[in-house]
Amino acid sequence: MTIPEITSLLAKRDRRAVARAITIVENQGPDSGPLLHTLAPKLGNAYRIGITGPPGAGKSTLTAELTKLLRSKGKTVGILAVDPTSPFTGGALLGDRIRMGEIAMDEGVYVRSMATRGSLGGLSAKAKDAADVLDAAGFDFVLFETVGVGQSELDIASAADTTIVVLVPESGDAVQAMKSGLMEIADFFVVNKSDREGADNAVRALKTILSFRVTHAAEEWIPPVIKTTASKNIGMEDVLREIESHRQHLESTGQILTRRKERERERVHELVEAMLRIDFWTPERAAKLESELEKITAHEKTSFDLANELIAEFGKKG
Repeated sequence: MTIPEITSLLAKRDRRAVARAITIVENQGPDSGPLLHTLAPKLGNAYRIGITGPPGAGKSTLTAELTKLLRSKGKTVGILAVDPTSPFTGGALLGDRIRMGEIAMDEGVYVRSMATRGSLGGLSAKAKDAADVLDAAGFDFVLFETVGVGQSELDIASAADTTIVVLVPESGDAVQAMKSGLMEIADFFVVNKSDREGADNAVRALKTILSFRVTHAAEEWIPPVIKTTASKNIGMEDVLREIESHRQHLESTGQILTRRKERERERVHELVEAMLRIDFWTPERAAKLESELEKITAHEKTSFDLANELIAEFGKKG
């Protein structure tokens, strides 16, 4: 399909066109830039929700149940389930798509598994571009469901309008969340699997930790903590209520525009760094690095010295 054909079919939420468009931006081929440029005027309607947290917290189940609830209210949902990269194929392991099989057949839902491809934050670098495709295709909500990798999970906040951190009642989760920085990115917390012992204690611990953050500024959002048992569809209405409440807060205070500007700023930084990296590491510079490593390990030259030499050579090129 040509870019005009893809763009035309995306307007009808054609699943084949959506799949093709995401593949183009994920592979970052020559058509990626022109396609995203064409889609740009159609963006800004989808509300983006990030769902993150430690492994085993039930993020996939919560994502599936939230999607069912949104569909019951007539909303369309695009899901980007970011899986660890397979060490054999380089692709996503597709675990989330398997678990979301029931909702994936719904015409108003589109599920795409994406590989992290070495992205430290648990969110594929191209997932943000894929979210633009889903936005342009007219989905009301885009859900990012990320791999649970602890401290490096934080880049989900830059991709989403609302970020949900999912935890479980077991001892230590609240403290670990505080250590990992998840406390700073959460717009609200979900203590999932709350039918387990210790759920109330976990909620109290989180609320206590959050109380230290409160500054009582006029526009401050204080992250709520709610309990769910997603596998039994318990508490999902509360999750949706908090999403809508946070959305209204962002829109009424103008913070949603601030967040989206920051998102685009970070994307430009990421793209510039990626483009410079490709341009910088020519075969000649890579060969020079290899040839000089022996001097560095023998302490005849420092890594800093070599980096400065390579950058100086790169600067002369311009």
